[in-house]
Amino acid sequence: MAELVSFDWWFFFFRWIHVISGIMWIGHLWYFNFTQTPTMPKIPQELRPAVVRYILPEALFWFRWGAMATIVTGLIVAWMGGFIGGAIILGIGQHNLHDTMIGLGMWMGAIMWFNVWFIIWPNQQKVMGTVTATPDEVNAARRMAGLTSRVNTLLSIPMLYCMMSLHYIGGP
Repeated sequence: MAELVSFDWWFFFFRWIHVISGIMWIGHLWYFNFTQTPTMPKIPQELRPAVVRYILPEALFWFRWGAMATIVTGLIVAWMGGFIGGAIILGIGQHNLHDTMIGLGMWMGAIMWFNVWFIIWPNQQKVMGTVTATPDEVNAARRMAGLTSRVNTLLSIPMLYCMMSLHYIGGP
């Protein structure tokens, strides 16, 4: 029986979902760090709660689920491409620059994903008031979420470099 949809089609499909999810994730990351955070002090005090109550929850939804979709589809692409094992071990012992570069990108992406789900999101819940916290805990949560988001912004540049360089090195 002939395949209805080829392996190559699915590989292409998951790669594009990975790219689109990554744009959603990193786009929101850069929005938070280059637009929302520096703009908040310029917003009149009486209007700031509207940002936290209406814009932030929606943006964080797409941010964290963009991160989840990116890592899941990235792992599927690496498995389908046959390089997941080599990438996880960074191509060590294989002398494979493709696996080293994609592996570095994958590990940075995994660290960033962890930061989103286990540091930024729990702290932002305190900031938004969806989790009970004292005013001091809210201030500490705001600082931790902000610093971790900046770390992710810095990691996003070499992560994207490593992910894109594989297309110039050779490989699937």
